[in-house]
Amino acid sequence: MKKHNVYGIGNALVDIEIEVEPQFLDKANIDKGVMTLVDQDRQTELLEQIRGLQHSRSCGGSAANTIIAVSQFGGSSFYSCKVANDESGDFYYTDLVENGVKTNLGSERENGDTGKCMVFITPDADRTMNTFLGITSNFSNLELVESEITNSEYLYIEGYLVTSPTGKSAAIQAKKIAEESGVKTSITFSDPGMVTHFKEGLDEMIGEGVDMLFCNESEALGFTGKDNVAEAAKELKKIAKAFAITLGPKGAYLFDGEKEIDVITGQVKAVDTNGAGDLFAGAFLYSITHGHSFGEAGRLACAASSKLVTQFGARLQKNQATDLLKNLF
Repeated sequence: MKKHNVYGIGNALVDIEIEVEPQFLDKANIDKGVMTLVDQDRQTELLEQIRGLQHSRSCGGSAANTIIAVSQFGGSSFYSCKVANDESGDFYYTDLVENGVKTNLGSERENGDTGKCMVFITPDADRTMNTFLGITSNFSNLELVESEITNSEYLYIEGYLVTSPTGKSAAIQAKKIAEESGVKTSITFSDPGMVTHFKEGLDEMIGEGVDMLFCNESEALGFTGKDNVAEAAKELKKIAKAFAITLGPKGAYLFDGEKEIDVITGQVKAVDTNGAGDLFAGAFLYSITHGHSFGEAGRLACAASSKLVTQFGARLQKNQATDLLKNLF
């Protein structure tokens, strides 16, 4: 039996969630609905503009949210990432460990600035991200722990790593280690901007293919250049043995390697969609590493995401995850 269900790699970012009106985004010259990389000066400017507005923070980054979800549902997970020896880095490490995740991080870390992601939530439940990567932009092979990768059932790769040369290299190396050890590989496209501006890099990270791919409808269409999910799915079968395409309020479209599965989700009133895709992947990976079918995994993942979007924040509480499991399995 493997030590970990999922070993994840990705950017370590302190997520700062702020509720704003669309006019705020216009006034601050922020592109709505996408993730935009910014430098430290720009983020400092934005932090000044949100002073006094309601906000919260948590250890985050796309893959971190997924790996924490695996732990919350009762799985074993490990996360390799990079934070600095600063207050934000201390906060990140403590929050990660308190959520039951094993990590390469320790008390001795490099000097620098821990990355931060400002997540602007508008009344339409859309999330807009401005991200200063800080020290996580230097995530590299040095942060990989080979013995933990080989002792995991799945490797999970965050697509955002494609924006950093060292991050992309680490993703490729981690995938190589996993494949040579018989560990299944999975990747998420992370954001429509990644498939639009970094497709060549994603192709490098995917290599000859992955065992499991996670993406949303926009990412699937953007990556394949197709006009509908059915046609996109045909193309994705060339690079992934199995995949899950999230469809927002419509549910999810799954391929388990043999057949397509449609998962329909109940309608809810969304207030914050931040982290929904990350949670979907975490719930899904937990399920398929605990004896559940793709269909069952899809139902849990959709139920979890549907619950998450009705509240603020990128993660469920552990008791909410436990209740979902009791209700579905």
